[in-house]
Amino acid sequence: MSVRILALVGSLRAGSHNRQLAEAAVKHAPEGVEIELFEGLAEVPFYNEDIDVEGSVPAAAIRLREAAGQTDGFLFFSPEYNGTIPAVLKNAIDWLSRPYGAGALSGKPAAVVGTAFGQFGGVWAQDETRKSVGIAGATVLEDAKLSIPGSVVRFAETHPADDTEVVTGLTQVLEQLTASAGSAAA
Repeated sequence: MSVRILALVGSLRAGSHNRQLAEAAVKHAPEGVEIELFEGLAEVPFYNEDIDVEGSVPAAAIRLREAAGQTDGFLFFSPEYNGTIPAVLKNAIDWLSRPYGAGALSGKPAAVVGTAFGQFGGVWAQDETRKSVGIAGATVLEDAKLSIPGSVVRFAETHPADDTEVVTGLTQVLEQLTASAGSAAA
């Protein structure tokens, strides 16, 4: 049986280290695990209940919900913007939390990882992401963590996929998420 994981990256920057970390997850996914790196978060409008009605839901939000509906679990990549979660990632969580009680996140396992320039690797933002995802209905894997500090220096000349320590930590998170997603899908 194959396990499908949807990866959502909270940075829109082309050279984002969190995007590179997501690419590393795709490259090092365990056998039998497919990680889809969702494209298009920049096109999803801010959540507004007035447009979240049949016939008015924006196409980008529909694509996000459809991708989430076809997955067994979620892997969120969160940088830290001013000490908290980036708006684009929070917005995706808001769209996926609706309809209330039956959103695409409901009951599915989720892990949060990331990298940031600061000395703690974006841990505040990742904690906020876990909180938001949990309130939205996902089953948050609290022990599946990877916060990588000093991203600007650490990844100046090395892609995260080629950093042995990063790959080891990412592999451990992926194994935990895969086990949980496989159990949930069974």
